[in-house]
Amino acid sequence: MNKPAPAPFSQLALPPATLENLTRLGYVEMTPIQAASLPIALAGHDLIAQAKTGSGKTAAFALALLARLDTRNFAVQSMVLCPTRELADQVTQEIRRLARAEENIKVLTLCGGTPMRPQTASLEHGAHIVVGTPGRIMDHLERGSLALPSLNTLVLDEADRMLDMGFFDDIATVARQCPKERQTLLFSATYPDGIAKLSQQFLRNPKQVTLEERHDNTKIRQRFYEVTENERLHAVGQLLDHYRPVSTLAFCNTKQQCRDLLDVLRAQGFHALALHGELDQRERDQVLIRFANRSCSVLVATDVAARGLDIAQLEAVINVDVTPDPEVHTHRIGRTGRADQEGWALSLASMNEMGRVGSLEQAQGREVEWHPLAELKATSREPLLPPMETLQILGGRKEKIRPGDVLGALTGDLGFSGAQVGKINVTEFSTYVAVERSIVQDALRKLNAGKVKGKKVKVRLMDE
Repeated sequence: MNKPAPAPFSQLALPPATLENLTRLGYVEMTPIQAASLPIALAGHDLIAQAKTGSGKTAAFALALLARLDTRNFAVQSMVLCPTRELADQVTQEIRRLARAEENIKVLTLCGGTPMRPQTASLEHGAHIVVGTPGRIMDHLERGSLALPSLNTLVLDEADRMLDMGFFDDIATVARQCPKERQTLLFSATYPDGIAKLSQQFLRNPKQVTLEERHDNTKIRQRFYEVTENERLHAVGQLLDHYRPVSTLAFCNTKQQCRDLLDVLRAQGFHALALHGELDQRERDQVLIRFANRSCSVLVATDVAARGLDIAQLEAVINVDVTPDPEVHTHRIGRTGRADQEGWALSLASMNEMGRVGSLEQAQGREVEWHPLAELKATSREPLLPPMETLQILGGRKEKIRPGDVLGALTGDLGFSGAQVGKINVTEFSTYVAVERSIVQDALRKLNAGKVKGKKVKVRLMDE
């Protein structure tokens, strides 16, 4: 779908008082996501919309749920699920601003990290719209303080981030308690596999709105560098220092090459991990969790080991060797430049591999772009460090730990902000949480001294 030309809100079937309020708030023309999704949402269809923060998506779903609201009925008619307390607060404020056209619309925020009792008391007085994080909404549903028989609209905001944080099961539990005859609006910046799974289970014939092609080859910038065999492994570090990608997947043709490259990168001070056939499932899971949550800069892998890997944000792919199969090359580099991100595909080739490069050129229908190794200069004196670090909490699904419990502990009693917390992965016996590098020692100390779900926990920092 191409970006539509700017359209005024006045062409939507909205009440005059709402349009007047929009004008007062400075909403005149719709953003592309609003123009594409509002007509569908106002017509009552389920929707999957690709939209990132700052695109105007909150108004897109808020206007739709306000249009279906019966203010005389003091029951919860709309619910918005958000990944963090900060986002829930923003969404609540925005809905309140847009609801000014109507008298007495009550919007409640229900998030972890704050006491239950005041929330329960507010619910007893009735609310039209609730906005909250999946774990806390689930707690209220379990306690019976939140009832949803009048719900007509369910919104999943930043669904990909909620899935990243391990909320799939919680979202599923909440969605199952909503009336079947409801409208569901799902907003997500990217489309990981879990989005398809969610929409198949909980959306009815959804219409899809994507403003940009999900995978656009022009977003992948390819460069080739000629190397001698002796330069090859060292050149990977040069590429990293020059381009400084946050997350890089480096492909090797053999397991031995993987091991050698890992040693070289670590000796050069990079945070690197390797994925190869000799890892057991637990080790493999830990490597993937740490790479996907951005607490490791480089993942070194063979094609076999990387099969089925789907990492949402990947700034660069490095082909340490040229693969003999052009299709494998296309598959490798297609992992970067997803959604609206740009990505680098950087390849190292020796004289012996020129025949393979020729095959690639033939398959791609164009010549590759060569650059001299000598142009690679370190662009910063600072070492390339991943933005996050991973804490491992002993205890997982077996102990009934949920992502919301960990997020609530960190952002509630321990005083960190949701923005400092990254992905949360709960496995059978362990929970892994990514936190910003600057707070990791503080978070480790406070978690070990504090409690998760009312219980003392053992926490360690995962390092090489």
